[in-house]
Amino acid sequence: MKKYAFGADIGGTTVKIGLFETIGNLIEVWEIPTRTEENGKYILADISDAIESKIREKNISRLDVEGIGMGVPGPISPDGTVLKCVNLGWGIFNVEREMTKLTGFKAKAGNDANVAALGEMWQGGGRGYNDIVMVTLGTGVGGGVIIGGHILPGINGAAGEIGHIPMKDNEMECCGCGKKGCLEQYASANGIVRLTKRYLDENPEVESSLRMREGYTSKEIFAEAAQGDKAAMRMVDEVGILLGKAFAAIACVVNPEAFVIGGGMSKAGNILLDAIKKHYTEYAFHASGDTVFKLAELSNRAGIYGAVRLVIE
Repeated sequence: MKKYAFGADIGGTTVKIGLFETIGNLIEVWEIPTRTEENGKYILADISDAIESKIREKNISRLDVEGIGMGVPGPISPDGTVLKCVNLGWGIFNVEREMTKLTGFKAKAGNDANVAALGEMWQGGGRGYNDIVMVTLGTGVGGGVIIGGHILPGINGAAGEIGHIPMKDNEMECCGCGKKGCLEQYASANGIVRLTKRYLDENPEVESSLRMREGYTSKEIFAEAAQGDKAAMRMVDEVGILLGKAFAAIACVVNPEAFVIGGGMSKAGNILLDAIKKHYTEYAFHASGDTVFKLAELSNRAGIYGAVRLVIE
């Protein structure tokens, strides 16, 4: 194993790049703009240029670089072929082959959520476990599945789309994916706000301090629940039921050692974890009942850690 590797987390606005020692130490992280004009034709070249500049700046021998890993916001097949990334303007092409052509280094790529899960397994909340499911609870609900220390991508790179597990049949509003009743519609940061507003509108007799606000966020709902607001507590429990049931279903398929919970909503901490664990225990198959629940630790750097792990696997 060579001494250094680079990890790139490609987002729609910026690309986060990390220089690592291959033993797992992050040396430096920086960002460059994501130039999506002309169908994203400049993105890989810009990453290549940024890495070459860093190699010169740090006086690193190219012979000491193991390669470049990339997290990509879209489905990607096991051979490194991107199957369209709408946010980047990319169509279908082999991103690994193109990056190797630009840099001369070995390149590996994966879906950004899967890559973040790999990073958490390697150096974050899932450290010490080889079989984890990471779930990100933010504006939406995403995820990644790691089995035997490796990403489980699925045939089209779409494994781990946990937010689109169907949960309710009577939902009238559409999810962003076009379906109705997806987990993301209820258990995301936006989802719990939507659930709470719907509950308070349908039950005007229920008292809640949330009614005193013109608008509120998921963070405020959890804060009010912690203070004993009954409506907020009920909504946190409702989210716990839905996530507990979804996780129990996932565990029946992949039987992970641990669920790692990340995303902005995970900052609620134990009040969220306790609600999930309570209902997971109710729904889980007995052989999966002792699955561990952990909070993610790497925040928005999980992607670059996982990208490097892809290279050194």
